[in-house]
Amino acid sequence: MTTTDLEGELERVHASSFRWALCCCRRNREDAEDVLQTSYLKILEGKARFDGRSNFRTFLFGVIRRTAAEHRRRDWLARLRVARWSRLQVASPSEHVAEHGNEASERASRLLAALAKLAKRQCEVLELVFYHELTVEEAAAALGISVGSARVHYARGKKRLWKALNG
Repeated sequence: MTTTDLEGELERVHASSFRWALCCCRRNREDAEDVLQTSYLKILEGKARFDGRSNFRTFLFGVIRRTAAEHRRRDWLARLRVARWSRLQVASPSEHVAEHGNEASERASRLLAALAKLAKRQCEVLELVFYHELTVEEAAAALGISVGSARVHYARGKKRLWKALNG
């Protein structure tokens, strides 16, 4: 793909990509923006190359997921160094999630609370399948896990989500 083709594809799936970045960054908008920008740069600079073995969106979601993990790791290490230096406790990131939960409607808040109770991998698979309209197989490729594992996370996640919302 040429740079122009890549830019066009990135523009076409930007809204979906940002939503996935938010999921990968625990709904922290600033982190999601940083992760998405870094992911785009990796692709445009050739550090992450689309080889055509999957569809572009699946490839992009994998890049975003890995970039978000790098971002969290880097942020965690920085906070750890500051905590050691100052001998203070590091604030919990759940405070940020709670702030933004108040802005959502009651139904959306219930859904977010139910999603937060799911295992991380279950939440990621459900997000990719339901909100980003990927197949379970494409979600597995984006997450770098086997299709069988993705199917198990998908089934268990749906079951736990149903119980949380209706039980």
